[in-house]
Amino acid sequence: MSPRLAIATANQHKVDELIAILEPLVPDLRRSDVVTLADFEVPEPVEDAPDFRGNALIKARALTGVAGVACVADDSGLCVDILGGSPGVFSARWAGTHGDDTANLELLLAQLEDVPDEYRSARFTCAAALVTPSGDESVHIGHMYGRLIRQPRGDGGFGYDPIFIPDGYDVTNAELSAADKNAISHRSVAFTGLAPAIAQALR
Repeated sequence: MSPRLAIATANQHKVDELIAILEPLVPDLRRSDVVTLADFEVPEPVEDAPDFRGNALIKARALTGVAGVACVADDSGLCVDILGGSPGVFSARWAGTHGDDTANLELLLAQLEDVPDEYRSARFTCAAALVTPSGDESVHIGHMYGRLIRQPRGDGGFGYDPIFIPDGYDVTNAELSAADKNAISHRSVAFTGLAPAIAQALR
């Protein structure tokens, strides 16, 4: 069966999360319809835009050109208020090496060590982008607001999830079930907004 949608990431955690979010929103989408960056022998594009929106579009444009089908991508990160919105677009490489979740988390905790609890507000932000082979583009932004604790808790999620408690909860993202996290996450908000455009692109 020919693919119908490409997801511009090789991160299997993110692929699983996106499919779980999109399947209920795009009724005729199936896992077998989807290809990812891992299915192609191409390098990941350089994400050199100054914001999440720009980086999401860079990734979606690059894979659409290779896969020949509509492509979704997202760029997301943690924005800490006391740090002026950092790590932001540098979230995945905050400690210097892309994708080293443990080092990134430990560095951020060290930087916030002397910050009182009342000033540890933060938000996850996600820009979800869709690019079609014909050049149509859509972007939706989602946020998840909360606060940062001082020690990691939980075995689920990834990235900064073990130190982020969403507003209205007393557990971290890493302590939530995948279904509960997907119901409130920044990625869910962004892709829920993008879902009608995805459904239209798959017709």
